Amino acid sequence: MSRIPEAFAHGKAFVAFITCGDPDLQTTEEAVLAAAENGADLIELGIPFSDPTAEGPVIQAANMRALSGGVTTDRILDFAASLRQRTTVPMVFMTYANVVFSYGIGRFAQRCREAGMDGVILPDVPWEEKEEFAPAFRARGLDFISLIAPTSAHRIGQIAGEAEGFLYIVSSLGVTGERGAITTDIGGMVSLVRAASGIPCAVGFGISTLEQAARMASLSDGAIVGSAIMRIIAEHGSQAAPYVGDYVRRMKDALRAL
Repeated sequence: MSRIPEAFAHGKAFVAFITCGDPDLQTTEEAVLAAAENGADLIELGIPFSDPTAEGPVIQAANMRALSGGVTTDRILDFAASLRQRTTVPMVFMTYANVVFSYGIGRFAQRCREAGMDGVILPDVPWEEKEEFAPAFRARGLDFISLIAPTSAHRIGQIAGEAEGFLYIVSSLGVTGERGAITTDIGGMVSLVRAASGIPCAVGFGISTLEQAARMASLSDGAIVGSAIMRIIAEHGSQAAPYVGDYVRRMKDALRAL
């Protein structure tokens, strides 16, 4: 059974994204554990892909470093199973349709279940095409997490009504990456979700500062941060875990104050 509801059960959730294998899986493990120990309520584990179309330059570079270091989907699935023995924090994979499709949808979903994962996010799978993937995960007790974007207004109710786990609200058009300001009407998007479903929703894409995280979480059920964390890992390499932990602690403290 998915642990995702636990992430949203005790106030505003802080969701951390970490690319697996940058610079190596040992560092990824240490960073994930540091994030969990310092208040991350849910961890998104990125499975690297050679053409990560939703990602900005920071996470693209992390993908390339991980792939050049020899990380594979099989190694990451084994890694996740080992990591699950060390933490109970809810975890989901975030990757791309081609990774899952080429591995075999049912085979990938089964390996996710065996690894103790709680769900999967495929940002390049439109809502209209999710049934090609979602049933395999649903049958194994994992959530197939949907995204809504500023361009989704006319169908937010439909997406929310069928959503699993939590709804990932994309704060801005374009790719992931830190932004100076987020001008999207997040409150309006959340209101449409609330009218259709009681599912939690968290905001990602562009959040890097304490103020941005607090503002986005005040309008929703949580904040998602990826590029800012991966920038820390790029800067500190194999010594990054304590810096990641400190960043997560400060972000979570900002959300606890809401």
